Amino acid sequence: MIHRKLYQKASDLLQLFPVITITGPRQSGKTTLVRSLPFDLPYITLEDPDIRGLALEDPRGFLANYPKGAILDEVQQVPQLFSYIQGIVDTNSTKFILSGSQNFQLIERIGQSLAGRTAILKLLPFSLEELKPNYKINNFYDFIFKGSYPRIYD
Repeated sequence: MIHRKLYQKASDLLQLFPVITITGPRQSGKTTLVRSLPFDLPYITLEDPDIRGLALEDPRGFLANYPKGAILDEVQQVPQLFSYIQGIVDTNSTKFILSGSQNFQLIERIGQSLAGRTAILKLLPFSLEELKPNYKINNFYDFIFKGSYPRIYD
């Protein structure tokens, strides 16, 4: 796995905030990053239709399954969770890591419900600095043509 510069920042910020939110374009490595963070939290993807259905039907009951917090991936699928997460983190020391594809509605909803409770980080595809230790980049134009999305370098 290629080390992401955002890894340490996300780890540090979860010590300061009850919630961290990682956004960015699809396929930029958000899921890989959140699953690699050094916190013992269950991983739940809201892309799964059954899990998403449970969260939509009963957000409070869904979150009650994770009393110590969770990693909620593709959280933009169930924006109703934000208000419930706000109530949970305001009353105990629960931690949540949220990730989702960047869209303006997601950021707006998080800003309204979790203001002051979450650090928002934006993960972009690999930077040259992240790739250099692992891949030899001979020609800048080849790099521009190839791009920097993680799947290309798997």
